[in-house]
Amino acid sequence: MRIDKYLKVSRLIKRRSVANEACDSGRIAVNGRPVKASYDVKPGDVIEITFGERVSRYEVTAIAEHVLKGDAASLYKPL
Repeated sequence: MRIDKYLKVSRLIKRRSVANEACDSGRIAVNGRPVKASYDVKPGDVIEITFGERVSRYEVTAIAEHVLKGDAASLYKPL
């Protein structure tokens, strides 16, 4: 699954267009490397999201095409 879609499905970022822009501007890194929106996410990847001075890190635990709002947090583990 593309990282921009994963960020939207997991509700780490609310809209896919915002996730796409974050990837294009270098604010999304996976395993320490900046990635483009087309990067293919795999379980075990560590995603770093930078917004301003705040850096959030999450480990991908599962990948799903559609998830209910209450179950979205089961797709990742905060680090």
